[in-house]
Amino acid sequence: MGNHLLKRLEEKSQKYPVDREQRLVYTWDNTKDTLTILQSASIMNGNISSSTQAVKYAGSKLKLLPYILSMSQKVSENIDNITVFDGFSGSTRVSQLYAKSGYTVYANDSASYSRVFNTAFLLNSKPPEAYQGLIDHLNALKPVEGWFTEHYGGDAFNKASCNGDGLKKPWQRKNTAKLDAIREEIDRLNLDEVSRAVALTSLILALDRVDSTLGHFAAYLNDWSVRSYRDLLLEVPALWVNQRRNVVMHDDIFDALRQLPDNIIIAYFDPPYGSNNEKMPPSRIRYASYYHIWTTICLNDRPELFGKAGRRADTSDAIAGSVFEDFRKGASGRFIATEALEKLIKETRSDYIILSYSSGGRATTDELNEVLNMYGKIVEIKKIDYKKNIMATMKWTNDWAKDVAEKNYEYLFMMERI
Repeated sequence: MGNHLLKRLEEKSQKYPVDREQRLVYTWDNTKDTLTILQSASIMNGNISSSTQAVKYAGSKLKLLPYILSMSQKVSENIDNITVFDGFSGSTRVSQLYAKSGYTVYANDSASYSRVFNTAFLLNSKPPEAYQGLIDHLNALKPVEGWFTEHYGGDAFNKASCNGDGLKKPWQRKNTAKLDAIREEIDRLNLDEVSRAVALTSLILALDRVDSTLGHFAAYLNDWSVRSYRDLLLEVPALWVNQRRNVVMHDDIFDALRQLPDNIIIAYFDPPYGSNNEKMPPSRIRYASYYHIWTTICLNDRPELFGKAGRRADTSDAIAGSVFEDFRKGASGRFIATEALEKLIKETRSDYIILSYSSGGRATTDELNEVLNMYGKIVEIKKIDYKKNIMATMKWTNDWAKDVAEKNYEYLFMMERI
């Protein structure tokens, strides 16, 4: 890639730093909520521009994408023969990155919204403009106040983000009325799987642009955010025509591992971390709690709700959560989350494993080192200074927050199976 192009991109975009070691340049487009990674020809055969798109997401690996990709490239000179597995796909940024970079991707997550995002991005075989008519049709629908407005819509004329019930809301009523109309129409249209996923992804991305939250739905802002006054407007997602036969899975991670083919070269894992803070209630760190509304929009099942945030009943402390988020110790005296990580590594049959983990997680780096070396050989570790999640600075978490001077690091471990 010519220096003149890189210079022009630097002049026109808000930039992350150039990674001199890996020779990657990555730029952030605020208007499209996309990260673009530009790679030199010395990294891969030919030039590639890969972008990802997602909702605001706690624990997002947006800033880690260049490191993940560069690690993967070191063991995948011929991408035509490389199949990767993203076991905890979440917002799907990593799965999108792999797919757009030419890898064949098996993407898995137990969350319904993740399956929808992955279906839209990884299984699409049409040019993006093929969906413009569908998106225009949904945008043209008249607002209808229904179930979503009843539970999640607030009055704009009140400075506080609540209505008559006194509870804070994530969206203004004008936008939940559009949500109600659009969500019912998506079901009525009887779309094929990918078109339905594209419509739902477009809807969720649009709602993410007009919410009044801190990026999750465990609590809402006291006053309306500036963006919440905007009108809900759907756009065609940043799709591309997939050339590979990607596979979208919607399973518990251990069930998914048993279904994978034998030709997985790289497995990337970004498990939910739980917390090593003894005072933090486990419900506060569960993704099912954070993004319950995205689940409800995907399923449109009008579930039983509870609590001030209107959470799904199936995200309660007694039901939701995974072993990776567990804060307790098991019968062996080890943390359940650490035992789950060991089981994960042991049962993964890929040639290489890339594991992303936070210094705020339950397992320590020493424990991770021990587990990885037990089943393979660590070939690379990256320690990245990562800004703490916004939850750590919220007033109502101050009693749980760790020493604010302690930095939050993200670790990337690459293990080779031996």
